[in-house]
Amino acid sequence: MNFLSTRGRTPPTAIDAALSAGLAPDGGLYVPERFATLAQPLDTDTLADTAHAVLAPYFEHSALKPDLAEICARAYSFDAPLRPLARADDWLLELFHGPTAAFKDYAARFLAEALAGLKAQSEAATTILVATSGDTGAAVAAAFHRRAGFNVIILYPDGRVSPRQAHGLGCWGDNVQALRVDGDFDACQRLAKQALSDEDLRAQRPLSSANSISLGRLLPQAAYYAHAASRHYAQRGEPLNFIVPTGNLGNACAAFVAKRMGLPIGEIRLATNANDTLPRYFAGADYAAQPTRATLANAMDVGAPSNFERLRHWHRDDAQLRAAIQADGVDDATIVDTIRAAPQRHGIVPCPHTATGLHVLETLRAQGDERPWAVVATAHPAKFDSIVEPLIGHAVQPPPALAESLARPASAEPMAADYAALRARLLA
Repeated sequence: MNFLSTRGRTPPTAIDAALSAGLAPDGGLYVPERFATLAQPLDTDTLADTAHAVLAPYFEHSALKPDLAEICARAYSFDAPLRPLARADDWLLELFHGPTAAFKDYAARFLAEALAGLKAQSEAATTILVATSGDTGAAVAAAFHRRAGFNVIILYPDGRVSPRQAHGLGCWGDNVQALRVDGDFDACQRLAKQALSDEDLRAQRPLSSANSISLGRLLPQAAYYAHAASRHYAQRGEPLNFIVPTGNLGNACAAFVAKRMGLPIGEIRLATNANDTLPRYFAGADYAAQPTRATLANAMDVGAPSNFERLRHWHRDDAQLRAAIQADGVDDATIVDTIRAAPQRHGIVPCPHTATGLHVLETLRAQGDERPWAVVATAHPAKFDSIVEPLIGHAVQPPPALAESLARPASAEPMAADYAALRARLLA
């Protein structure tokens, strides 16, 4: 199987080359030329087994094929449990059990294992360039930290991530450098895309991406949707519907991939914060990127979601895309109310991003929707203690791996939102 660019000006590309490149040469995002089809539900025991089943068709002609099962075992060494909430047929897909307590850990670890497996020892070090709105950078840093042959440059919007997120971006050292950019996430994303599209720069400094624009993030994230939906179907005999909190649309695209592969997934609903580019489009307006607004759900503060290119590529026209997916925006006041009520209403303490999904679930139930719905819990609430704890009235204990990173010193260097400044740093 080959992989195509969403912009159609790059020849069909093999999986290994697409993984290593990150971004297609024409500036587009790689997508599979077709979706592999799997039996539903999958009869697998562990998340790692499911990941191998989902990924194997795409890696059929990869140099990684002989080691793919072992790579999955290492990358998916922690579970993604589907937890029942207080109301029947309300579920929470917990994706925060990895080393940085966010859903980005699964794919970041797979990508690090895959790129390391493809890299010859004699090759020059590859710089992994990643723009982050809060959680991606820490997951990528943890996955590549002290990994021979790789350096990591993290670009994050200064002052627009939570204090614990910022600490998690700057606490690594060694081969990881965090740069706090004077701008929003969209500015960080533009800088990263400029660098990855700069052929002269890449000739001097090998670069790759670990953002959700990378094929190595898209495909591995489909695994936990496949696993949860298959287990739910095996036990209850009906498809599971998902509410996905989203900013840059990577996680939502992964859910779509799992559905198109034939897994028992019903409707996919998107929950955004006050950055309403997607809700406006899905309500019928022309697609138009918006200036980014700072919100309590900061990891979703995206006004120009990159992965929208993938959704458009997979659908014949806007009408077909709007018929397939819906999106709902949730403002800060509603996030606050949802977090405050969640312990009694749902039996959990959510992070601000998960709260957007819970609100969409509550709205669906109020409208009489009785189908089984799973809200995707994207991060542990302890990463947002300054927001969550005053609302619920008690401390939220960070999981052990997060507590360990918080105990280390952290630092990040300031940088203007200027490509010349980034280019000079990459060449230094």
